[in-house]
Amino acid sequence: MATFIVLLGPPGAGKGTQAELLAENTKLAHISSGDLFRENLKNQTELGKLAKSYMDKGELVPDDVTINMIRDRLTRPDCEAGAILDGFPRTPTQADALEKMLSEFGSRVALVPYITASETVLVDRISGRWTCRAQGHIYHQIFSKPKQPGICDLDGSELYQRDDDKAETVTKRIRVYVDQTMPLIEYYRKVGKIIEVDGMQAVEKVTNILLSALKK
Repeated sequence: MATFIVLLGPPGAGKGTQAELLAENTKLAHISSGDLFRENLKNQTELGKLAKSYMDKGELVPDDVTINMIRDRLTRPDCEAGAILDGFPRTPTQADALEKMLSEFGSRVALVPYITASETVLVDRISGRWTCRAQGHIYHQIFSKPKQPGICDLDGSELYQRDDDKAETVTKRIRVYVDQTMPLIEYYRKVGKIIEVDGMQAVEKVTNILLSALKK
C-alpha cells in the first residue's frame, strides 16, 4: 500500500523544510499545493485556466478544482509509492475528499504530523527573512545572514522584506492559520492520525521523530 502523509504546521514552524527532508529520506513525492497551483497556472492547463477564472473575479477557487489538481498530480509515476501533502487538505471537507480519492487508489492517509512552535518563535523566524529581488534567494538576519548586509551573496541583487514577512502581518497569518486549521486537526485527531511534534527542536531531531513515527 502506498504511504500518504499530510503535513500540518503554522507559518514558520519548519513544515516546508521537514517536507523536503522527509521526501529525501523516504523517497516519497513532496506535493506542495501552492507549487501545484503555480504550475497549473504557468502551464495554462485546463484546471489552471479554470482556477484563474475564479481568481480573476476575486473569488475562492472551489474545492473540486483543487481536488482535481491533486488527483491529477497523484497519478504521476513519482507518486506510486505515496506522497507527502503540504498545504492540502485545509478543511475537513477536503480531508473527506482526499480519503475518498485515496481509497480509489487502494490507500489512505497513514500519518498527520502537526509541527508546533510558540507564536513568539514563529514571528521571530519569519520576520527575520529577507529575499533577493532577482531570483528569490532567502536569507535570515539571525540564522542565515548575507556576507554583505542588504546584498544577495549569489547574484548581488538587493535584499528586501516581503510585506507578508513583516512582524504585524506574520502575527495575523499565524492566528488565521490556527483558527482555520483547528477543525482539520480535530478531524484527524478523532481518527488517531495526528502526531504533534515540537518544531522548536533542532531540525534533525524533528526529522528523526517524524521518520520514527512513520516506521511505526
